[in-house]
Amino acid sequence: MKTRCPWLPADRELYVDYHDKEWGVESRDPRYLFEMINLEGAQAGLSWWTVLQKREHYRKVFHNFAPEKVAKMKDAELEKLVLDPGIIRHRGKIEAVRANAQAWLELAQREGDPVEWLWSFVGGKPKVNSPKGMGEIQAKTPESDALSKALRKAGFNFVGSTTMQAFMQAVGMMNDHTVDCFRYKKK
Repeated sequence: MKTRCPWLPADRELYVDYHDKEWGVESRDPRYLFEMINLEGAQAGLSWWTVLQKREHYRKVFHNFAPEKVAKMKDAELEKLVLDPGIIRHRGKIEAVRANAQAWLELAQREGDPVEWLWSFVGGKPKVNSPKGMGEIQAKTPESDALSKALRKAGFNFVGSTTMQAFMQAVGMMNDHTVDCFRYKKK
């Protein structure tokens, strides 16, 4: 039997699959990074399980998180989504996805590659932590504070420090698998 991070509810196959195949895997895919910024923002105040169950529908209604398409979504499209039970029906979070797409495109024009810009907050390579248990996993860090502040300045919404810490962990910018987890690898 595999040992996994203690935060993982072992009775939820979708969650286990996410942990085993995706969480903490280093990604430099711009579409995926944009998706995860927005999904982590949608999670704010909720559980990741709630978002994870709605993820496929999010992809459908937000054009697979293609920033160029999402940035052009009309107010009427967003208004319909407020009534869509397939996503989290929070007007601010829904509108933030479009605003974030516009900010992403502006960031690309101003800074060049948004992927390299995001990764610069951890020096261009994953920061490997070595938590022995839940109490050693930080909810926010100086890196997530800096990323949050920079994203807000760039026009992004729902990108607080705790949310950006979760983002950095999810996309492999920070390895916060516990040392006894089979996914933990010290580099």
